[in-house]
Amino acid sequence: MDSEQRKKIIEKYLESYNSFHIEQMIKLLDKEIVFRNYSNGELTAETKGIDEFRTLAEKSAKVFSNRHQTMIDYQEIDDRVKIQIEYEATLAMDLPNGLNRGDKLQLKGTSIFRFHDGKLLLIEDFS
Repeated sequence: MDSEQRKKIIEKYLESYNSFHIEQMIKLLDKEIVFRNYSNGELTAETKGIDEFRTLAEKSAKVFSNRHQTMIDYQEIDDRVKIQIEYEATLAMDLPNGLNRGDKLQLKGTSIFRFHDGKLLLIEDFS
């Protein structure tokens, strides 16, 4: 798999994420996908395997009325791809942390991807 193919898969993943097309996201994943989300250096979510990923993706989709990740930088480092993202979202519900429905989130972060046989094997999000 070459650099252009990896970049296209990541772009398709982001496009599917932004448009809430969970099944399109799932098609891009290896069956052993590992997903981790870190916020302020703390692991806040982790899934192993497609079923756990799907459950988290479906749950997360209900939290936002809209969301958009934009890739602003792309780097290949050894067997991983590291991208810088800008993230914007609007909450669809009140959250226990004090954020309310209609609140807008804006973050910058980093995502790291690894591939296996043309599919995403690892996704780590840092914000």
